[in-house]
Amino acid sequence: MIKKIILICLGIFFVQCSDDLEGLNEDEKAFNEVPGETLMTNGQRNMVDQLVNTNVNLNVFRLFAQYWGEATYTDEANYNIVTRSIPENHWNIMYRDVLKDLDEAYRLIEAQEIVNVSPSQFEEDTAIKANKLAIIEVQRVLAYQILVDTFADIPYSEALDVDIINPSYDDDEAIYNDLISRLNTAIGNINTSFGSFGGQDLIYNGNTSSWLALANSIKLRMGMRIADVDPAQAAELVSSASSNIIDSNSENATIEYLSATPNTNPLWIDLVQTNRRDFVPADTFVNRLNDLEDPRRPIFLADPIDGEYIGAPYGSTVSYDSYSHIGDIYFTQDLEGLIFDAAESHFLLAEAVERGFIAGDAEALYEQAIRLNMEYWGVESSDIDSYISQSDVDYATAEGDYKQKIGVQKWIALYNRGFEGWTEYRRLDYPQLEAPEGAQSDIVPLRFTYPVIEQNLNSGSYNAAASAIGGDELTTPVFWDVNN
Repeated sequence: MIKKIILICLGIFFVQCSDDLEGLNEDEKAFNEVPGETLMTNGQRNMVDQLVNTNVNLNVFRLFAQYWGEATYTDEANYNIVTRSIPENHWNIMYRDVLKDLDEAYRLIEAQEIVNVSPSQFEEDTAIKANKLAIIEVQRVLAYQILVDTFADIPYSEALDVDIINPSYDDDEAIYNDLISRLNTAIGNINTSFGSFGGQDLIYNGNTSSWLALANSIKLRMGMRIADVDPAQAAELVSSASSNIIDSNSENATIEYLSATPNTNPLWIDLVQTNRRDFVPADTFVNRLNDLEDPRRPIFLADPIDGEYIGAPYGSTVSYDSYSHIGDIYFTQDLEGLIFDAAESHFLLAEAVERGFIAGDAEALYEQAIRLNMEYWGVESSDIDSYISQSDVDYATAEGDYKQKIGVQKWIALYNRGFEGWTEYRRLDYPQLEAPEGAQSDIVPLRFTYPVIEQNLNSGSYNAAASAIGGDELTTPVFWDVNN
């Protein structure tokens, strides 16, 4: 009898404590949910890493812009991007590692409640929260812009919906228009009287004035991207953005890399840690620098041969030691990652003046763009003056119309920003680049083809998108590329 009473008492005890027992295996020190701020940092870092790296499995933009070639493994320089699944890898990074993190960061921060604070603290905390959401939105707009500029039509309205396994593709021009609207809203929501992410922001350390300038710079760029297809809207965007953009190198949008892994510049990983002695400066680029006696040559390039910088024939198998090499600075662990700079802003403004979108002096803006880029790389002022004054560079005497003058110099200045170098070549059509003989496209690619996995697992949406853009080919242009 006593034994039964004891068992009954124990049963009652365990029933009453069952909720506590369920938590016995929980790790109280583990995060059950990643903070939104941490996800923002991660998405931001992944986006910059993808734009900066030169891993041939992920990023072939320096090759497509014909800044670099490959000495031994020349598939990518000849436009084979399928063997290494490059479109799929770029697609996955931008959607999964960038946009998904930013989207989740936005959701979590938006859901944060501000309670038990004074009225003044509530006002400040509310403004900081709004700034965080606006900064995330600027980055989401940039990420989608990169995807459109790479592929044309892409999944957008259904892209991050977890309930939709096979998202449809949206029209690239319609996406751009929506992104512009979102960017305008984000710009209007940035309150520069308050902070944002602080040190969790790897680009501007939470400085909202800097983010406002970057947001307007992206708006300026998007305006000029659509200049040939919608000049009225382009003029409106440029006019409203141009008064507050990245104006000096101190305002450049960069990420600081460190000298210790895992926080080194991805270029160092690709060029040094992997011991890949394969990338070589392309003759297309080197010959242009030589023709102009460009003072950036000792920075952009290394190892002159008999006193001359020699570029390797683009797209050809060559002996690595028979040609000049990539500049030493690109082999440093802590070279900063650059995603938008003052030189780009000034080239865009010079073009906007030529198109009649804004008032100004196109020649002065063009010269300032060149000067800013050279100053960024440490070129002496006297050498800059000499370069700008020569007849092949001087705006009044350089060959061609404004697209050619600006296009050539902008291409040179974007040497360390392969994606923008390739993109601006496609838009301005200068310099005039040719595909290597025997390449998988008879012109420099105008886009990436869609990932093969999309053809297999999302075939209905893929087929509709391929038909809508005029064929899933390297030679099919993005909507803004009307002069190809």
